[in-house]
Amino acid sequence: MWDRKHFLSIYDLSREDVNEVVAKGLDLKSKHHRGTLEPMLKGKAMGMVFRKPSLRTRMSFEMAMEGLGGHALYISDEEIKLGRREAVCDVARVMSRYVDVIMIRTFDQAEIEGLAEYASVPVINALTDMYHPCQVMGDVMTVAEHKGKIEGLKVAFLGDGNNVANSWVNAAAKLRFHMVLGMAEGYEPDAGILERARKDGAGIDMTYDAMEAVKGADVIYTDVWAGMGQEDEVKKRKADLGHLQVNDRLIEAAKEDVIVLHCLPAHRGDEITDSVMDGPHAVVYDEAENRMHIQRAIILELLMK
Repeated sequence: MWDRKHFLSIYDLSREDVNEVVAKGLDLKSKHHRGTLEPMLKGKAMGMVFRKPSLRTRMSFEMAMEGLGGHALYISDEEIKLGRREAVCDVARVMSRYVDVIMIRTFDQAEIEGLAEYASVPVINALTDMYHPCQVMGDVMTVAEHKGKIEGLKVAFLGDGNNVANSWVNAAAKLRFHMVLGMAEGYEPDAGILERARKDGAGIDMTYDAMEAVKGADVIYTDVWAGMGQEDEVKKRKADLGHLQVNDRLIEAAKEDVIVLHCLPAHRGDEITDSVMDGPHAVVYDEAENRMHIQRAIILELLMK
């Protein structure tokens, strides 16, 4: 069991921590489908702070708590105005009196770190512009579910070097798989995060050639080219990143049993084609479901100490 109070980044965990949580997530999924999940969090409550809206994040965390016998309280940005109407330190201290764990989906990583500094209960990073750790933990679980493992595999990430890419880089620093970043110039992951991972021995290569990135890949991963708050950049990003589209031609260059992941929502016809999204290699809906199971595992690690 990890000795961290909060879950702010995959990089904060050890290799053993990641593997333990993934194994627990798979076990919880099995129990969920067998109907044998126990209400281990009966009487526990989670405060969910959303400065960015989301379908999967809200549903997966609410149902994660519900399935374990707990309760989740949704708090919108309009209600709290974190850091504007009320100081982050005051919000953290007050929420800690009401709930047992705080989940936040926001913009600035420093905002989450501020909450964690002043909260007396665990804080979970449900997304920032820098990291998306719960998503990538669920992705690692999905790869393990379909491939039996992730270590030793080749994972190709194609697209924008965004918060998801940064979290994949952190995962590569902890788990020994070969990661290839298929990028466009000016859209690379955070240089400091990448350098830190390589210093830790992560096997990470970067290329601007999509075909080279996916050649022999066990896993292909993509994400939207223009995320929330980047709507005015859509036209430029389509032009800059268009060569990284995951399509049938790229699938043929990967291993015969390659699996394709996408964290959703997908802009079909942009970063991924319908034929791949709906094809036999895609496991995106397993991946979406696994957010709920891996988050149950994370919550239990934080609360059941």
